Amino acid sequence: MDTPTLPHAHNAKHPFGTPTLTFDDRGLLPAVVQDAATGEVLMVAWMNAEALRRTRETGEAWFWSRSRAELWRKGATSGNTMRVREIRVDCDGDALLLKVNPAGPACHTGERSCFYRSLPLSGNSRSAPSEASEYPTGEGPGKGATE
Repeated sequence: MDTPTLPHAHNAKHPFGTPTLTFDDRGLLPAVVQDAATGEVLMVAWMNAEALRRTRETGEAWFWSRSRAELWRKGATSGNTMRVREIRVDCDGDALLLKVNPAGPACHTGERSCFYRSLPLSGNSRSAPSEASEYPTGEGPGKGATE
């Protein structure tokens, strides 16, 4: 079978500890990256089978850049690498959680986390922007990813 499996301590549907991964039609899985020490969500990126293989083999976080169509190792140019301590698979096998020890900021802006901005709930003083023009240049839905 071409679908990779990961060892896992316990999984009721997979008694032998090998959950099946389901990549999307582009061959990708979303990967939520979390600080292993604090639990803070640092970033979300995409992994293909090769990025996952390299991550598992090296212990460093590797991802697939959708915009550049290439593999990239987190911190290769900035030095802000991420040492992977654990890889968890969600219940459907279509998303990953990487628990990491970051060597520096996760975000390309220099912020510790890519999630440093808040979007108010509709009951708050300002509702969510409804048009792309309400977002600062280069930002908005699907923009400013950590790729």
